[in-house]
Parts: sequence; C-alpha cells; structure tokens
Amino acid sequence: MSGSGPVGVAIIGAGNISSQYLGNLTRFPDLNVVAVADLDVPRAAAAAAEYGVPASGSVPDVLALPEVELVVNLTIPAAHADVALQALAAGKHVYGEKPLALDPAAARKVLAEANERGLRVGNAPDTFLGAGLQTALRAVTSGTIGTPVAAAAAFQSPGPESWHPSPEFLFAVGAGPLFDMGPYYLTALVALLGPVGTVAATGHKSRESRVIGSGPKAGTAFPVEVPTHVTALLEFRSGAGATTTLSFDSPLPRQSIEITGTEATLLVPDPNQFDGTLHLRRPGAKEAEQIPATGTSVGRGIGVLDMARALRSGTAHRASGELALHVLDVMAAIAGSAQSAAFEDVPAWTEKLEALPEDWDPLEATL
Repeated sequence: MSGSGPVGVAIIGAGNISSQYLGNLTRFPDLNVVAVADLDVPRAAAAAAEYGVPASGSVPDVLALPEVELVVNLTIPAAHADVALQALAAGKHVYGEKPLALDPAAARKVLAEANERGLRVGNAPDTFLGAGLQTALRAVTSGTIGTPVAAAAAFQSPGPESWHPSPEFLFAVGAGPLFDMGPYYLTALVALLGPVGTVAATGHKSRESRVIGSGPKAGTAFPVEVPTHVTALLEFRSGAGATTTLSFDSPLPRQSIEITGTEATLLVPDPNQFDGTLHLRRPGAKEAEQIPATGTSVGRGIGVLDMARALRSGTAHRASGELALHVLDVMAAIAGSAQSAAFEDVPAWTEKLEALPEDWDPLEATL
C-alpha cells in the first residue's frame, strides 16, 4: 500500500490525445491532476488552463513537484522510453501511451528500472477495460462459446493523414498500422485468449510518401518509413489460432474481432472503443443473439485510475507494463517475420488478466 487519498497525477505531452485524458482524469475523484508538461511550454499552459489544472511547465519542472506520484506519458512513440525513464528516476510511477517503447529491449530497460526502484509501470491501451471488451472477457471465461479455438481480427482504413494535422509520426518507426493500431487488437486478443507463442507475417507498403490532408500543413508530403499493410498468423499458448490484418491502405474501413469456440462464435465490439453490443451466433441459429455490454464506458484514462487505486490498495493493476511488453514482443515478432519470411517465437508471458467487477465505477470516490 502506498499513501492515502487521491493520487497526484501529472500529464507529460499536451498533444492531440491529451484532451481525452485530461477530460476524464480531471473528473475522477480518486485522482488529482496537478500539472501538465510539454516541450512546448505555452501549449502545456494552455492545456492546464483549459482543464483547471493548477501547474504547468517543462518536463523537469513538473517531475520536480513532490505532489506528483504518477506520470501519464503522452509523448510520441519515439520518446516513450526516455520520458518513462526520466519519470522513474524522479521517483514517479509512470503510465504511458502505446506502445511501451519502440522496441522490446528499450521496454525491458524501463521495466527493470521500475522494478529496481520499487515503482510501477502501466500502459495503454485501456480500451480492454471498457464495457465492450470486459463483457466479451466474461463471456469467454464463463464458457459461453465453449473452448476458444480461433479468432479473426481486422483493422482497415485509408490511413490517418486525411484527418490528423501532424500525421508524420504515425508513418515512422514505432508506428504504422502494426504499432499504432495493433496494440488495441492484440491486447484484446491476449485478454480473451491468453499469451501468444508464435507468429508468422507479411508486410507491404503501398506508397513511399503521403500527403497531409488537413490543418496548417495540408498539402505537405512526407515519407512513409514502415509497412502500411500487415497480415499475421498468431498461435496462442492455449492452442487457439488467429488471423490479423492491420492496414492503412484500405478504402473500405473495417474494425472487427471474432472469437470462435466449440459452442459458438462471438463478434466483439471495436477494440479501440469502450462500449458496444456483442453478437453471439450458435450452430444452427438463424440470427445472432445480442449481448448488451455492461461496465464502464467512460473512456481513456480508466487504466490510469485502476493503476492509481491499485497503488493505494497494494493490488495488481490491469493495464500493466508487463502486458504492454508482451504485446510489444508480439508486434516485434510480427515485424521480424514480415522481414524474414519465417515463423518467429514470442517470449513467454503467463499472467492471466482478471475482469473488472461489473459495478466498477470511475466516478466513485474510493480513496
């Protein structure tokens, strides 16, 4: 157990996604958001003012604040590991956006540093804690579909350059559809089917450059550094298998996960969302059964809150650094297989994820 009362939180990175976090974290009674930091200090000040956060400044300034216990790292992927190490060196627990780091070696360095200092690491995505995927997890673990044997997951889109004002980093090393969208789909699959043991994959790049479609840089071309269409076969240690497609090349948008068991197939809601209705199809049935999602659908930041509550209670948090490392290991193996045209083994990870209680309420004061 660590401390008492609401957990003091600082945000590092006041970019595009910070508004989603700030909008939620500032209304959770068990959290006290005390500061926002950014390389662009005026941008940090503007974000702090918008959400009523009392302090802002540079990263060193904010890490020096004694009331900060937990840092939420919303920087670009290339900075994730470095900022996490800075936070740990300052004696702060750290929760980061996905991926945990650009590569597993850097991620392991972060986790080793946290372990040596007696600090915790958490990591996005926390969408698997939302009502949609938690309802799916309860359905699978209760035997509703029998024994899981196979899954099919797909994320397809034309790419984010049409709507994102600064999309260059999404096509750089550490991103692309595999590392940007893969964490949502792979975390959901790991939550539902357990750890991955082996992968095989292919990867393709449709264009060497893309053009920004909105904002002040509209019309600007930028290079594409990574594959923009990735297809993977996953073999889970449970014996189940899955096919996964992740693409920024498709004019046809698609977001889906299906889990097939010995008794039924379950269509799971979009893993990049926190809610949605599940559809269950049994053999011989003319129509699918609808299963309403139960649980919280507040949105991004519930993983931070679960981690903060776990800090106070001394229990394990669910969106853990170890889970994020396993997903990163899977993505690295997929990327490696796409290059080598060979099966790649994934380092063992055996932790089982537990569902949130159905009545878990982020807006309740519990600390």
